[in-house]
Amino acid sequence: MGEEVPASEGERTVAFLLSLRARGVRDLALLRAMERVPRDRFAPARFADLARQDVSVPLPCGQTMTAPHTVANLIGALDLQAGARVLEVGTGSGYVTALLAALGGEVVSLERYRSLALAAHERVSGSGFGKVVDLRHADGFQPDRTLGQFDRILVNGVTHSVPEALLMRLSPGGRLVGALRVEGVARRVVVTRLSDGQFDYATGPILRLPPLIPGRSQAL
Repeated sequence: MGEEVPASEGERTVAFLLSLRARGVRDLALLRAMERVPRDRFAPARFADLARQDVSVPLPCGQTMTAPHTVANLIGALDLQAGARVLEVGTGSGYVTALLAALGGEVVSLERYRSLALAAHERVSGSGFGKVVDLRHADGFQPDRTLGQFDRILVNGVTHSVPEALLMRLSPGGRLVGALRVEGVARRVVVTRLSDGQFDYATGPILRLPPLIPGRSQAL
């Protein structure tokens, strides 16, 4: 028998996208963005072989890259339109940041760990999205008021409640997507700010996401 020929870059990408479709991802714009933004460019080098699989990947500072189908679930619920101002809480590797930019968002991304923020900035800029992404080392639970309001807010982790400071950054008609701990289980939540200033909460499927920690890390 001959030696097995390694799959090409294109073949790995196709297999990756087909695996997402098999998990129910049908948003063509999102799938095109996931094709345009190779996940392995954002994963630590030692885990690059896992990047095209539908699994979470360890990051420094005890953080993780969320599994792609969960990322797709969150971004799909965001209903992002090109040109929308997007606040991302929890930059991590910068992969989701780049996807939001690839979908046409004008992104402000906040990361509590300085080392992660610096590495993500390099990856996002190297992928061609530096001009539409403002990436900061900051407390995502208390965004700077000078940032104004946003059409969409994506919270990349689980919280026990949606921080009031984030709700106040949401424009009328805007949408926040994240995950809440409900009876010990993490469920997706979509919060819409109504025209009268009230907020509508809609919980969705169970998600595997790490908890988000408030504050800005001073040591890492």
